[in-house]
Amino acid sequence: MESANSSVAAVGNGDMGSQRDMSLVPERLQRREQERQLEVERRKQRQQNQKVEEEKSDFFAAAFSRERAAVEELLEGEQSAERLEEAATRLQGLQKLLNDSVLFLAAYDLRQGQEALGRLQAALAERRQELQPKKRFAFKTRRKDPAPASKVDAAPGVPVAEGIQASAPPLKEERSFGSNWVCGFSSLESQVLEKRAEELHQRDVLLTELINCTIRLYGNPNTLRLTKARNCTVLCGPVSTSVFLEDCSDCVLVVACQQLRIHTTKDTRIFLQVISRAIVEDCNGIQFAPYTWSYPGIDKDFEDSGLDRSKNNWNDVDDFNWLARDVASPNWSILPEEERMIQWD
Repeated sequence: MESANSSVAAVGNGDMGSQRDMSLVPERLQRREQERQLEVERRKQRQQNQKVEEEKSDFFAAAFSRERAAVEELLEGEQSAERLEEAATRLQGLQKLLNDSVLFLAAYDLRQGQEALGRLQAALAERRQELQPKKRFAFKTRRKDPAPASKVDAAPGVPVAEGIQASAPPLKEERSFGSNWVCGFSSLESQVLEKRAEELHQRDVLLTELINCTIRLYGNPNTLRLTKARNCTVLCGPVSTSVFLEDCSDCVLVVACQQLRIHTTKDTRIFLQVISRAIVEDCNGIQFAPYTWSYPGIDKDFEDSGLDRSKNNWNDVDDFNWLARDVASPNWSILPEEERMIQWD
């Protein structure tokens, strides 16, 4: 009898368990259906975002192609100062279009755009040089060799080589692009160098093959290019368009610009204000911090440059050698705040 009662109880408990399992089925189905709907919504959102990016990319490609063709036509036709100024203005617009599109452009498209801009800027510089009046040949009386450029006295206890050079030797690149448009310093060591606002306003600045130098660039240049520099500090006012570093090491760069690109450079600190995202390629040991240099007249230089001081993407960097978006690039980092307290002057 007891055995029979136990069997009945067991059957009863089994029925209750089955009923409990059955009561959970609707809840599980409901939860599964909610997850399915969420996944569908996420998929729709991804497709929509992709469509928007594709539309933006198509718009950029059409606008960039149209403006590039207009600039090429201005550079290929009969040359005049007015045509070249229009080409320069359109080039600035093309640069802004590229900067504004960095967030959604693929790395390949971005690189192609930058290379096209570089070619157009070089062509503009060549046309400007061609437009310069050629010097007439004439016999000149023989003059004595000019005295070597003097240097401002250095502070007591500092080697003379570290004084400010009053007149640096001309750049080889100036003879190629025209001294009216390119300025800078080349092949110097252990010097303190500077250029004032009136010397570099809207000019292209080239700094190359410098070692252990400090360079101060007050004012608003059009572009800045720093190449083959070793253990140098460069302080620069707002640059209207692009800044390019190549083959530098152990340097400090302080600059504000529309666009920054760094190539084959290592162990360099950059104090930056930039409108678009900075780009590094084939680099390592690059550290970034916000732009902190100031000097009398810098507010006007920012106004002349056209840079928006409220925008600064100093810590938004693209590494063309690091495609993993969910893992930080090992080639660049943020400079710790305790290392940013530097007295520049």
